[in-house]
Amino acid sequence: MYGLQHLLRKLRGPAPLQGANAGPPPYLESEGCCPTCRQTVRFVANDSWLRDHYLCNSCGSLPRERAIMAVLDDLFPDWGGLTIHESSPGDRGASKRLAQECGKYIPSQFFPNIDSGSMVGNIRCENLESLTFEDDSIDLHITQDVMEHVFNPASAFRELARTLKPGGAHVFTVPIIQRLAPSRRRAERLENGEIVHLEPAEYHGNPISNKGSLVTVDWGFDICRHIFESSGLFTEIVRIDDLSRGIRAEYIEVLVSRKDTLTVVPRRAL
Repeated sequence: MYGLQHLLRKLRGPAPLQGANAGPPPYLESEGCCPTCRQTVRFVANDSWLRDHYLCNSCGSLPRERAIMAVLDDLFPDWGGLTIHESSPGDRGASKRLAQECGKYIPSQFFPNIDSGSMVGNIRCENLESLTFEDDSIDLHITQDVMEHVFNPASAFRELARTLKPGGAHVFTVPIIQRLAPSRRRAERLENGEIVHLEPAEYHGNPISNKGSLVTVDWGFDICRHIFESSGLFTEIVRIDDLSRGIRAEYIEVLVSRKDTLTVVPRRAL
């Protein structure tokens, strides 16, 4: 009898901790296939703020990373053979998969005091407000939580559109904070470089700076109008809620701004 009980305990796994040694149960836990690492995994959140805590136990990806990969796989299934530029990539999740599987993947960061278009290691220096890419040269621009840090988003949207090939798209995530209100500027940069804060300063993580990145805009759903007025591109907002792919959290809409053959975008002056 002891042998049978011992076998059953092994099959069930270790008993949960009791009393003071027991940790709190996960806030949310599910199983499924991760769109970033494409493994059968568990998604676990130990905090109610799912956007930063609902992690894949295999690759550590966040819900917004899984959402953007799901959209890329669904809408651009041949992305591995396209020319993809990603601004400010991370070192895991969607960025890692793009770098591994796209032969024409171009990662960039904005490095102050470095000439745009030059290389810092294997990373290209680019300013989204004034890209050095040629007209009609990029199939997909990818930005993950970048557009809320740009001082002149109109210039950035126009530059992204200019450099897209006809049929290309800007696929991106950005926190749409203003759910029931227009977009709100938080900070502006004057011609002399001085930064004027219109709201209390707020910073998000920056992969190349411990100072973080200043939030310049709290975007609302009118972002689609801003993009069209800046660039002529129409934008689709994709919202996914799917526990089987670990996609559930706050502010994880994926935006897809497409450039069709009729889009007229101002070209860079020669």
